[in-house]
Amino acid sequence: MRAANILQLGVKELRSLGRDRIMLFLIAYAFSVAIYAAATAIPETLNKSPIGIVDEDRSPLSMRIVEAFYPPYFVPPAMITQAEMDARMDAGLDTFALNIPPEFQQDVLAGKSPTIQLNVDATRMSQAFVGNGYIQAIVTGEVNAFVGRNRATATSPVPLVLRARFNPQLEKFWFGAVIEVINNVTMLAIVLTGAALIREREHGTIEHLLAMPVTPFEIMTAKVWAMALVVLAACAFALVVIVQGLLAVPLGGPVALFLAGAAVHLFAATSMGIFLGTIARSMPQFGLLIMLVLLPLEMLSGGTTPRESMPEIVQHIMLLAPTTHFVMLAQAILFRGAGFSVVWPQFLALAVIGAALFGYALARFRATIGTMA
Repeated sequence: MRAANILQLGVKELRSLGRDRIMLFLIAYAFSVAIYAAATAIPETLNKSPIGIVDEDRSPLSMRIVEAFYPPYFVPPAMITQAEMDARMDAGLDTFALNIPPEFQQDVLAGKSPTIQLNVDATRMSQAFVGNGYIQAIVTGEVNAFVGRNRATATSPVPLVLRARFNPQLEKFWFGAVIEVINNVTMLAIVLTGAALIREREHGTIEHLLAMPVTPFEIMTAKVWAMALVVLAACAFALVVIVQGLLAVPLGGPVALFLAGAAVHLFAATSMGIFLGTIARSMPQFGLLIMLVLLPLEMLSGGTTPRESMPEIVQHIMLLAPTTHFVMLAQAILFRGAGFSVVWPQFLALAVIGAALFGYALARFRATIGTMA
């Protein structure tokens, strides 16, 4: 009857989740609106950055420079005076302020080296450092083209040929959409299983389970498979409908192989959720634990920053986290089209870590039930 108990208890978890409108909304939002917003509304490169230009030269060259700033990297420049420059940056209206001095074109044609002042609002870090390089390249290119009367430049003795693999158009939203799916799989797996356990404790239904001929292993396994099934189905929907359909992001490898890896990862993540649910005594405490655990897992797993850029000790420690191997597996399959022969070490690592987390969470769950019995 053990398999039947696990099945029936899992169905009970699904019915309980179906009556929780807040959790259903969270699942729907995390695998639809959140993914679309992460891909389109939060650019990681320069995008529609506000810039103000003080043109004290009013020459054909200065006008050429002004007209070189256009979407999508910049909004149309605001033509301002020198007196307005600092005030606009203090008010947060401009990220960049370019000051073209008087007689700029005359000095350029005379072979002098006039300077252009660029003020940058460095508090907007995501755009300030990248935009600085963009503006320098734009100004230099326009000056060289104006002086040479065409855009032909001297050929470099060592030309650089750029070949962007896996993302030929360098579309930033490709990366953001997939990474959001990966992060939300981990988040929902932990949240749903931990909340299911705490909800039973708060409603008093855990005592009813203790009076039934079921074991802690059956109770925990039922929560794991039920919540993992929900997250896996939502993940498949997000990849097919949102990522491939709405955003038109081409995935490099088979979705089925990624979902198989996600299923192994969910075994570990849901076990982690059970463990956190045994530590927290209420939903507010569980929410605080989620913040302490989930943020480091997402930031240090290699999803947003390459692991090679992190301190070596952090790289070694994060090998114990299932999210590190899941991110490696997901990126290899969805970005680079890797097959099972490439990602089998990540499958193995997730299975081992998941078994360890499940065993530890089960021991903790048994101890918690023992104190309640």
